Amino acid sequence: MVAFYLIGAISSVILNKKDSICSYFSFFSAAAGALIGAIFSISVIFGETFYLTPSQDSYLKFGFFVDKLSAFFILVISISVFAVSIFSTGYVKEYFGKKNIGHLGFLYNIFILSMIFVICANNAIMFLILWELMSIISFFLVVYEHEKPETRKAGFIYIVMTHIGTGFILLSFMIFAGASGSFSFETFNAAGMTMTPLLKDLAFIFAFIGFGAKAGIVPLHIWLPYAHPAAPSNVSALMSGVMIKTAIFMMIRVFFDFLGASGSWWGYVVLAVGTISAILGILYAVVEPDMKRMLAFSSIENIGIILIGLGASMIFFASGKPIISAIAAIAALYHLLNHSVFKGLLFIGAGSILYSTHTKNIEELGGIIKKMPLSAILILIGVLSISAMPPFSGFVSEWLTFQSLLLSFNLNNNFAIIMLSISAAFLALTGALAAYCFLKFFGMVFLALPRSEHARHAKEVNIPMLAGMGIFALLSILLGILPVYVLPVLDRITASFIGTGAFSQSISAGTFGMISIPSSQGISILTPVLLAILLILMLIPAIILLINRKTWQPNYETWGCGQPISTARNEYSANAFSKPVQMWFKSLYRPARETEVTYSSPYLKESFKFESRIEQVFEQYLYNPVVDFVMVKSRKAKLIQTGSIHAYLGYIFGILIILFMFVIAGGS
Repeated sequence: MVAFYLIGAISSVILNKKDSICSYFSFFSAAAGALIGAIFSISVIFGETFYLTPSQDSYLKFGFFVDKLSAFFILVISISVFAVSIFSTGYVKEYFGKKNIGHLGFLYNIFILSMIFVICANNAIMFLILWELMSIISFFLVVYEHEKPETRKAGFIYIVMTHIGTGFILLSFMIFAGASGSFSFETFNAAGMTMTPLLKDLAFIFAFIGFGAKAGIVPLHIWLPYAHPAAPSNVSALMSGVMIKTAIFMMIRVFFDFLGASGSWWGYVVLAVGTISAILGILYAVVEPDMKRMLAFSSIENIGIILIGLGASMIFFASGKPIISAIAAIAALYHLLNHSVFKGLLFIGAGSILYSTHTKNIEELGGIIKKMPLSAILILIGVLSISAMPPFSGFVSEWLTFQSLLLSFNLNNNFAIIMLSISAAFLALTGALAAYCFLKFFGMVFLALPRSEHARHAKEVNIPMLAGMGIFALLSILLGILPVYVLPVLDRITASFIGTGAFSQSISAGTFGMISIPSSQGISILTPVLLAILLILMLIPAIILLINRKTWQPNYETWGCGQPISTARNEYSANAFSKPVQMWFKSLYRPARETEVTYSSPYLKESFKFESRIEQVFEQYLYNPVVDFVMVKSRKAKLIQTGSIHAYLGYIFGILIILFMFVIAGGS
C-alpha cells in the first residue's frame, strides 16, 4: 500500500514535464494503493491487529499499529481515494499547460499517505509529526491555485486554525504523557485509569477543541467554507470526505480508549456541540450561492450528526447501558462512512459542473440537465442520499441515529432524556432543511432554463470523471439497500472500544423484511426486501410517464406574470428559493441589503439592482475582534524593533541579568 503511494509521488516528480503521462502514473498508482489498502483493512477487521514497531525504545517506541477501528478508517479513506483518483485522471486535464501537474500529483499521494499514517501511529510524538505533515501538505493543496487572492486567504485561515488545534492536541497529549511516563498510546490507555478527575477533564477539553478544529465543529469551523472551495475539487472531496474524519477517529480513541468515557458530562458536551454544528451548518448551506461553499457548510452539518451519535454513545456508556451505547456508536460510524461516499460524490460532481461551465455560482447555472444528463443522474443520487431519502445511504444512518436518541427513554435520568430528545428534534429539523437545501441545489443547477452563457455552453464531462462519480453513486445505493450486511461489520468495530456488541447478539427479521436490532430495544432498519419494494413503487410513476410521453399535450401556457416565459429572468432564482428560510432565521443571518436604482427621467426607472449578503456571525463577532486585538498589540510590540544593534544587545543583556537573578534565587 505504502509503495504504491510512494510510486505515485515519485513518478509525479520525475514526469512533471509530461502532463498526461504524469497524471496517469500519479492517480492510477493512488488508485492501486487504495485497492491494496481496502484489502488490508478488511483483513484486519476480520482478523488480528497489525503491529509494526521498528523502535523498541521504552520511552519513544515509534511504530504503527492497526486495530479494527484504525482498519475501518483506512477502509473509508481507501474507498474515497479509489473513486477520486479515477475521477482525477480526467479532471486534471483542465490544468494541462496551466499548472504543474507533477506538483499536484506529488502532494496528492503524500497527503493520502499522511492520513493513513496518522490513523496508524502508536506514539504521541510520531502522531504529532504526521498530523503536522498532513496539515502542511493539505495547506499546499488548498493554495494550489495560489495566483488567486481568495485562495491565498483561504490557505492562511486554514493553516492558522489547524495549528491552533494542534496546540490543544499537544496540551492533551502532555497530560497523558505526564501521567503515564511515556508517549506510547499503549501506556495512555492505562494512564486514563489512574489520572485525577481534573486531569481527565482537562485532557478531554483540550482534545475536543484540538480535534474539533480539524473536524470543523462550530465555532471552530470558519476554515472549511474558505479552504474547501479554494482547493481543486478532487482535493476538496478528500478533505471533506476523509481528512476531517481523522479528527473523529482520534476523538473516539481519546474519549473511549484513553479516558474510558467515564465522565458523564463529556457526552453532553459532545452532543450539544454536535447538535449546534448540525443545525447551523445546514442553515448556512441553505442560503449559500457558491456550490462548493454550500457543500463545505453541509460537511459541518454532517460532522454534527456524527457527533450527535458519538455524544449519545458516551452518555449511554457512562449511564451503564453498553448495548445502547454500541448502537449509537454504530450509527455514528455508519453516517461517517455514508458521508464520505455521498459528499465525495457531490464534491466531484460540483467539480464536474465547474469543469464544464467554469462557474461555481448556482445563480449562473440552470438547465444543464440537457447538456450533462449522465452527470445529472449521478449527482441526483448524491442529492437524494444526503437528503436522507430512502432507499439511499444517508437515510439508513440518519434513521439509526434518530432511533438511538429515542432509546434515551430506557434511562432513569430525566436530564439525559430531555437532552437527547431535544437533539432528536433538532436532528429532524436538520434533515428537513438538508432536503430543502439540496432540492434548491439540484433544481437551480440542472432544471429550468440556462441563466448565463456558462450554462448554455455546458457539455458532458469525460469518461474517467463519470466513472469516479459512478463508483460513489453505486456505493450510495448499496449502503442504503444492504445495511444488514454492513451493520455486523460495524458491530465488530464498535465492540473493540465499547467492550460489547449490539447487533450480533439479537438480530431478528420482522415482517416485510424489517430487521430489529436488538429486538429488546425495538431498533429497526430496512432490509433489501422492503427497500426493493419501495424502489419499484417509486419507479412505477416514472415508467408510466415514459410510456405515455408521446401523448403529452400542453393545454395552456405557463403563467409568467404577464411576461413571456422564454427567458430565465422570469424564473425563480436560488436566492428567491431560499428567501423563506432567510426570513424565518433573519436574526441568525442578519442580512445586509443594498439597492441601486438608475433613473432615465424623474419618473421612469431605467434599471434596478438589489443585492443581499448574509453576515457570517462567528467570523464577525468572534474572530474579527480577536484579530483586531492581536493586530493592535502587535503594532505596539513593534516599537521595540528599533533596527539598532545596540538596542538588541541591550535586550539580551537585560534578559541575562534576569536569568542570573533566578538562578541565584533558586540556589539560595
